[in-house]
Amino acid sequence: MPFFFALGSGGCIRVLVVDDHAAARRALKFCILAFDDLEWVGEANNAEAALRLCAELQPDVVLMDLVMPGVGGVSTIRAIREDYPHIQVIALARFGEEELVQEALEAGATSFLLKNVSAKELAAAIRAAYAGRPTLARETARN
Repeated sequence: MPFFFALGSGGCIRVLVVDDHAAARRALKFCILAFDDLEWVGEANNAEAALRLCAELQPDVVLMDLVMPGVGGVSTIRAIREDYPHIQVIALARFGEEELVQEALEAGATSFLLKNVSAKELAAAIRAAYAGRPTLARETARN
């Protein structure tokens, strides 16, 4: 049975990408643009920019790199969820170390994915996060 939910303004789920690597932001942007029900609304390369853009853009979902210089992803997730509890956050990392996964989820991330996720899996996780349903990378579930 299909799952239906109300979409963000404009009929799409609005997604903000936060990653300190330009290539990673670009790859995530193209994954998002491949789906008609997802809208890329912006990108940030650090915590300060992420918080500013959350205030300005009011995305529905934030894709958050966990390992960034300066204020890291876990602290940024905590700040986003405290200031903007309606914004869902999907934590992204290159590896699924159990402690990192736990910290991200405790900070308020809805989901945890590895950066090698396919575009279809990413889109499904964004839709699930928007609906308040968690997604965990299969590799982390085995740890």
